[in-house]
Amino acid sequence: MVRDARPEEFASIGALRVAAYRADGFLPDSSSYAATLRALGADGSGEILAAVDDEDILGTVMLLSWPHGGEVVRAPGEAEVRALAVAKHARGRGIGRALLTAVTERATARDVRELLLLTHPDMRAAQHLYTAAGFARLPDRDYQPGSGPPLLAFGLDLEPISSRG
Repeated sequence: MVRDARPEEFASIGALRVAAYRADGFLPDSSSYAATLRALGADGSGEILAAVDDEDILGTVMLLSWPHGGEVVRAPGEAEVRALAVAKHARGRGIGRALLTAVTERATARDVRELLLLTHPDMRAAQHLYTAAGFARLPDRDYQPGSGPPLLAFGLDLEPISSRG
């Protein structure tokens, strides 16, 4: 089940994010980004969703709508998917797909026209998940964070086909 995360769960969700990124080698122990992952959304700037089994948190994702989106959100009607993470022991069960579906439905309910995200170039499993869900590469929105590798931008048009001009 995917539901809104509760404030008392934010610390364990932050720890899950860090553990998931570290398990795949995307977050060295020395990285300052761990603090960002731990705190992301705790200030109320976005909506944190949690995938749970009983009360065990298996995964999480966050929706950041304009004007709170990070480097990829540029205008009203856009929102960003952030920090999609699934606990290592829970992978292969469709939890990432369920979280991505839930955050897309949430964005649609918020009248978001374009759902965006940034991902590390080596996060191939995540990129496969995004493209399977209909996201397309947006090279003009790629982002270069400091000295790290450029992050790849993806987007999903949420406007109904009948309203596209």
